[in-house]
Amino acid sequence: MRPVAIVGSLSLDSAPGREPFPGGCPYHAARALHLLERPSRIVTKCAAEHRRLLLGPLLALGIPVSWRPGKASVGFELSRDGDNRLMSVTSIGDEWTIDEVRGWVCEALEPCEWVHVAPLLRGEFSAATLAEIARDRFVSLDGQGLARAPKLGPLALDSDFDHDLLRYVTVLKLAEEEALTLFAEIDRDSLSSLGVPEVIVTRGSRGALVFSGGELTEVPAHPPVPNAAATGAGDAFAAIYIAARARGRTPILAARRAATFVGAMLSRRLPAV
Repeated sequence: MRPVAIVGSLSLDSAPGREPFPGGCPYHAARALHLLERPSRIVTKCAAEHRRLLLGPLLALGIPVSWRPGKASVGFELSRDGDNRLMSVTSIGDEWTIDEVRGWVCEALEPCEWVHVAPLLRGEFSAATLAEIARDRFVSLDGQGLARAPKLGPLALDSDFDHDLLRYVTVLKLAEEEALTLFAEIDRDSLSSLGVPEVIVTRGSRGALVFSGGELTEVPAHPPVPNAAATGAGDAFAAIYIAARARGRTPILAARRAATFVGAMLSRRLPAV
């Protein structure tokens, strides 16, 4: 069974009353893949000064990791206002260059057929880097790389992205707030206009929407849990989705498996995928 892969930067997260802690899709997706016990690998980077803090917990999960130092780590400050999660960008990380993608990144991805690329902010991956990753592979892209503006301060979302990025994407994963940044309404026509074969819109405790084959299907959360919008839940969903697609599951069935697994993971009851 060929491994699935996650490519993206680790983030240096902080919250009131807590010491800094690891974040980013490579960490949260790895937690899900570790529980799934699915062959996988993580390709990631962060500033060398944060290696022990961010890379250590990731390595402890026992999944193969390819890491290189970057000049800076992406940083986020997380807080809550009642039921709303607030985020601020405290530092901006490095772009993934075409040279490193052609080099150590694609070397690490050599055995992989399905790859989830997870930018934390727009501009981390270019169309050229996605084209390299997509050679003989299926690429899933996190919509954070389309909607999140790369600027310090309160996290800002806008629709000013390079549409050429989507030429190399098989699956686009959008959080609901990101989808509503790109479109006035989330419907079949708006998702079809992206030109991506599969679009997943995660909606927290309300599950997900799956656009595939020209049809839009609602996939409920199961089991529904009150913290389904918790930090990292969308990353776990994306990881389980590509793991199921890599096993030949249809998009709808893969989304159902991902919704079930994430709900079970948050409620500490894990099913098979």
